[in-house]
Amino acid sequence: MILNNVTQILNTYPMPEKTIIDIWLIEDNEVYRESISDLVNELDQVQCSRRFTTVEEAIYELDASEPPNLIFCDIGLPGMSGIEGVQKFGELIPEVPVVMITNFDGDQQIFDAICAGAIGYLLKTASNKEIQDAVFEAVNGGSPINPKIAHKILKMFNKYTPKKQDYNLSKREKEILGLVVNGKTYEAIGEVLFISYHTVDYHIRNIYKKLQVHSRTDAVAKALKEQLI
Repeated sequence: MILNNVTQILNTYPMPEKTIIDIWLIEDNEVYRESISDLVNELDQVQCSRRFTTVEEAIYELDASEPPNLIFCDIGLPGMSGIEGVQKFGELIPEVPVVMITNFDGDQQIFDAICAGAIGYLLKTASNKEIQDAVFEAVNGGSPINPKIAHKILKMFNKYTPKKQDYNLSKREKEILGLVVNGKTYEAIGEVLFISYHTVDYHIRNIYKKLQVHSRTDAVAKALKEQLI
């Protein structure tokens, strides 16, 4: 009797289904493709539901299927490259993270992939555990990147980040420029720094010359844009 009641309750209020992390894999090497697919499918509540040899096949599949929770993608693919694929997926399914799994460890490929929108970058030499951990890290908002690649990325961004230019402004000129940005008049600047109106005017003329601007508005805009103060 009790067993029948329990069965009736379970049938009336079925247990909710577990959330499955759905992964698409784009890899043209059949052996490696099957290896990664099997590795992912070993995980609880994770499935590699689609396997493709080209980016174009995956894009075509988007018309017929729900998008996945995560895409693993190689770079060197026939047809559209993996980097081009990341850009395309960013346009079509921007909510889906893409992690590159590739043999390429050159600076330019890494930089291009990250700039294109890849949230992670793994080498095919990564261990099984690293690849499995990358699944959960990526779907939870992380960026699975091994330390060697992360170090390269930091070096590249430092290289491409323009160096801050100070225009050889003196300490006094920076003080005055800061007061100009804060809206102080020539008279007010003189009172704050205990210098005459004419001295303030002299410094501001030099500031304009060094910044290569011709007005107070341009000087303020440049100071704020280039974080000169």
